[in-house]
Formats: sequence, C-alpha cells, structure tokens
Amino acid sequence: MKVILLKELKGKGGEGDVIDVAPGFANNYLLTQGYAILATKGNLKQLEARKHNIAKREEKRVAEAEALKAKLDALTIVVDAQVGDEGQLFGSVTNTQIAEALKAQAEVEMDRRRIEIGSPIKTAGIHEVTVGLYRTIKANLKVAVGVEPEAEVAEEAAEAVEAVEATEE
Repeated sequence: MKVILLKELKGKGGEGDVIDVAPGFANNYLLTQGYAILATKGNLKQLEARKHNIAKREEKRVAEAEALKAKLDALTIVVDAQVGDEGQLFGSVTNTQIAEALKAQAEVEMDRRRIEIGSPIKTAGIHEVTVGLYRTIKANLKVAVGVEPEAEVAEEAAEAVEAVEATEE
C-alpha cells in the first residue's frame, strides 16, 4: 500500500516521501496516528504543490541540527556518580542522567532516546557519547563522570559555549 508521509518516521523516510508499506501497518498505525495519508492522485498533486515548503523546512531543520552539533561537540558535561576505590562506579551512567545533566548545565533539551551510549559507562573519567540530532547528523558529547573537572576543562567548555552562541547571533 502506497502512502505519503506527513512526518519523519525513523527507518522509513521523511516528510513528503512516498513509501510502500504493509496494509496493516498503514491502516492500524500510520493513518490513525497522523503519520501518513493515502497516496491517491489528488494527494500526490497536493504533494507536488507543497514540495517547495517541505524543502524549506528541511533546510531549516538541517541548519538547526548543524548549529546544535557544533555546540555539543565543544561541550563537556559533568555527571556526578559515586565512585569506588579503584575508579569503578556503583552502577552505571544512563542516558537519562546525561540528558538531565545536559539540560541543567548547557540548557539544551534532549530526548534521552537520542543519546547513544556504546557500552555502559561504569568507570570514572571522561567518556564520549553520540547524540543523534537529525537523520544522519550526530554530535559527539564528552561526559566527565565522577571526577571534578579541572578548572581548565570547565573554562574551555564555557568558552566554547560562548563562542558558539556568539556565532549563532
């Protein structure tokens, strides 16, 4: 069954894409949740008329994601955790903790599901995590766990944030 996507659907396509899906998936999920409409002749003509607006929105989203990527790449977030004698954590750092620290320290609201931790963070130190921003745009965020960052690292992070914010304005 052919449908036109109205919103981005991970793994299927973006707004305005015409995709072929199983009838059950289309009827039970995509159409009822407002993710898609049927690909009829009339709807395809309307899609052609809206292509320019969709392209402008896509450019805006990509530009915003690139700006946020620059900000996050230069940032080091500190996550407090209890550390044992040999640098081992009691538990592990979760993507929820990283999202909360990102919001508190850099005032960036990020969905926890977009933060990808390769292997569980169970040791103190500086670790790197990947943050999926938009489609293929991903940022690398440094996370300092269980250690008080040196004044230099905190200063560098603050300067980087200020520099990025200055370029945005």
